[in-house]
Amino acid sequence: MAGRKPQRRREFGTVRKLASGRWQARYIGPDGERYSAPETFETRSDAQDWLNLTRADIERNHWRDPDAGAVNFEKYALRWVEERGLAPTTLDRYDGLLRLHILPVFGGKDLDEISPPAVRTWRAERLKATGATTVAKSYRLLKAVLQTAVDDDILRTNPCRIKGAGKEEADERPIATVERVFDLAEAMGPRWRLMVLLGAFASLRPEELAELRRHSVDVDECSLRITQASPELTNGRRVTGDPKSRAGKRSVYLPDFLQPELRRHLQWFAEKEPDGLLFVGEKGAPFRRSTFGRKWRKARKKAGMPENFRFYDLRRTGNTLAADTGAKLKDLMVRAGQSSERAQLIYQHSTTKHQRRLAQGIDAEVRQQLREPAAEQRRGAEA
Repeated sequence: MAGRKPQRRREFGTVRKLASGRWQARYIGPDGERYSAPETFETRSDAQDWLNLTRADIERNHWRDPDAGAVNFEKYALRWVEERGLAPTTLDRYDGLLRLHILPVFGGKDLDEISPPAVRTWRAERLKATGATTVAKSYRLLKAVLQTAVDDDILRTNPCRIKGAGKEEADERPIATVERVFDLAEAMGPRWRLMVLLGAFASLRPEELAELRRHSVDVDECSLRITQASPELTNGRRVTGDPKSRAGKRSVYLPDFLQPELRRHLQWFAEKEPDGLLFVGEKGAPFRRSTFGRKWRKARKKAGMPENFRFYDLRRTGNTLAADTGAKLKDLMVRAGQSSERAQLIYQHSTTKHQRRLAQGIDAEVRQQLREPAAEQRRGAEA
């Protein structure tokens, strides 16, 4: 008696010959929908091979809806930004990167139309048009958006695969000497003199200086209490809130040579109300980046500083002076309002005593550096 023939495994999908002579492959996906291969094949065998690979993807749970990537990049990216709950300054920065550098190239494409070669070409063209730092930031943002598309099972892989493309390698920033800081302060004039000195010798950020108020100042203790910041967005609007980092709320003890500067500024220029701003313009309005920038550029030129020296670079002077006092790393971080997740910093503590000693160290260093040119001049005159 002949044995029963083994039951044939149910074929996956169908293959048919088209009028053109080429072969089409179709199958039913896990979602119950019918799908066709994105291309036709020269032979029946080629079409069947494609079906076999597709079936293997389904069995390994690697299958992805072929139409999932047909999502407009601009809509997806804007929704990505909206869903992040970003701080106003970060939102402002991402908006600029998208609008100026990413959307002009990829905004009209679907997600699955953005390929690795397209990303490489875009990056190469951006490097010719703008600075490497901006390109790195734009690349990181593009990569983050597309990685979320991968996580959402819209894309199979991220087309941003250029090694090191998101790393910023900005040029070393210039550092102002103590003498140059005072030259800048003098060139900015009496109203803005203290702002320059605090930017350098207290390591304050511009947005922290913008929100300093009378009640922030303890003249007797020669200290400031930083509780809020007011960064200015590209549209000119200021957004008042917490400082940049979680360590931004802090007390900063100042070198003693700044005490008379504080008294004079409070008497002459600060708003008179207890919560009045420390720094306001000639007409009594909070200072603006555009107006202050014009004064800064003139002062920078007069003081002999390079054109790429920014107000923010004053912090480097203060941080360098503080480090030269031999202070602990944690003390330096507290003074500058910086946060870190490094495990070794958990067990380090910065006390008021340490902060006061740090300020005194800066005071002594500045006074010494200011005395040296005068001493040299006296020796030259005697000779």
